[in-house]
Parts: sequence; C-alpha cells; structure tokens
Amino acid sequence: MTKVLVATDKPFAPVAVKGIRKVVEEAGFELVLLEGYTAHEEFIRAVADVDAVIIRSDKADKSVIDAGNKLKIIVRAGAGYDNIDLQAATAKGIVAMNTPGQNSNAVAELALGMMVYYARNFYNGKSGSELMGKKLGIHAYGYVGKNVARIAKGFGMDVYAFDPYVPKAEIEKDGVKWIGTVEELYATCNYISLHIPANSQTKQSINYALISKMPVPACLVNTARAEVIHEADVLRMFEERKDFAYLSDIEPSNKAEIEANYKSKFFCTPKKMGAQTEEANINAGIAAAKQIVNYITKGDKTFQVNK
Repeated sequence: MTKVLVATDKPFAPVAVKGIRKVVEEAGFELVLLEGYTAHEEFIRAVADVDAVIIRSDKADKSVIDAGNKLKIIVRAGAGYDNIDLQAATAKGIVAMNTPGQNSNAVAELALGMMVYYARNFYNGKSGSELMGKKLGIHAYGYVGKNVARIAKGFGMDVYAFDPYVPKAEIEKDGVKWIGTVEELYATCNYISLHIPANSQTKQSINYALISKMPVPACLVNTARAEVIHEADVLRMFEERKDFAYLSDIEPSNKAEIEANYKSKFFCTPKKMGAQTEEANINAGIAAAKQIVNYITKGDKTFQVNK
C-alpha cells in the first residue's frame, strides 16, 4: 500500500489533518503522522518506508532524501520550497512540489497587520499615523503580493508593484501602479512589502544600496525569507536613519543588537507565522495531499519545482 508521511515539527491544525487523511485514505493510501518531533533523526527514520512526504517548514535535506528508499514525491505545504534539497531530490528521481497560493491571504493579512501595528506605535497608547494615502511598494507580485495589494487598497494606500516576471497589464488591471525597476520602487515608496523567494539571485539582495533609496519615513516589511535580507545593511540603516523601521516575520541573526538599540522601530514575530492560520493550514495541507494523489495515480506534475 502507498504510504504518505506528514512530517511536521509545527503540526497542522487538527481539522487540516482530518482533511488530509480523508484525501489520502479515499485514494486507498495509508497516512502516517510524525507531528511535533524534536530531532531531525526522527524524520530520517520515519521516511525510510514511505512513498510520499508532506512537510511545512521542515528540512527535507539530503539526509532525509537519501533515507527515503521508496520515496517518489515531496510536497511542501506552502509557497516557498528552499527547505527541500532540490538537487538531491532530482538526483534520486524524486519529484518536489509546493502548493502556491494556498497560504497567500494569511501571509498578506499578517503583512498589513504588522504595518498597522507599527503605524499605531505598537498600540502603546500614543498618537500614531494612518496607512491611508501612504505609498506601498510590493516587491514581487505573485499570489501573496496580489493579496497584499487587494487589502492595502482597502486601507486607501497608494499601491505600486515591481515584478520582472509579471506583465505590466496584469499589474495595472488590479488597480496597482506598475514600476519598471526595483530601484524606482524603493525610491518611491514609504512602505515596502517583500515577497521574493530565496535563491542565488535574491539572497542578501535587500541591501543598503536599495533600502537607502526609500523616502522618509521608511518601513521595510519582510514576510518572505531571512536570506534575502543583508542584515548588516539593515543595521546600518537603523544607525543612519531615525525614520527607518523594519518589521519581520523571520527572526534576524542580529535581533538582540537591533532590539537593544532600535526597539521603537523594530518588530519581529515570535516565530515565522505568516501561514499560521487555520484556513491556511487546511488549504495548503489538503492541496498537498491532492497533489500527491494526482501524481501517484495520474502522473500529474503541475506544481513540480525541480524540473
């Protein structure tokens, strides 16, 4: 019997697990759960005799892939997939997939929520500012970026977007102002919302040369990946510009130093929580299960990321 492992150190919501089980068992497959594990070795042992794996932020590294003697497919329940060793998967003929769009509204709501929280001085009772009329730049106009634009327009923000892979007409049909270069986006907008993946082109690309172009006041919002930020340059911005703020869903390595000196201009969630909603859990988990069933039964590779 085909076995599907759900390996999650941060478990899905129970209702999501119920939905995943329904999809898997209706296909005649067996569901195996590894939830809340504390050692990577547990994941390595659990993958030994399964055909498919669903993960969240868990690391499907080479050690996991090499241990998967029967493994055919790994699905990351979410958009980002830098936690899968694609080279190792490809070398073993294992298909890797993500579930794009399933967590997008949850991440977008968090991004806007952090902006409101900062604009109102972290709800400390003192007079703050409003988002209405402020210029928001969306760096990457994918599933999350589009939802950020939709919500931000509801706040009355002036919304701009840069994405070299999305046609100008597609951006403008959403009532968003298209910008042709990333430098112009940063030079135009008071708020920048990051939605770029972490890859060889983007790692540490959010650097001083870019963020120093932002007008006063400037607020950088990161619900993407830690690796895209040049952390030393963010610290330099804090040192040079009292108007600069950084809001992040990912803890920077220099968090202690930032909090010690610039606490009024910095906020970081306790752990990456962009996709931590019951709805996103359900959407991404069930989508992952369906993609596994469709691949194993029909050979459907629609969301494969290691082509």
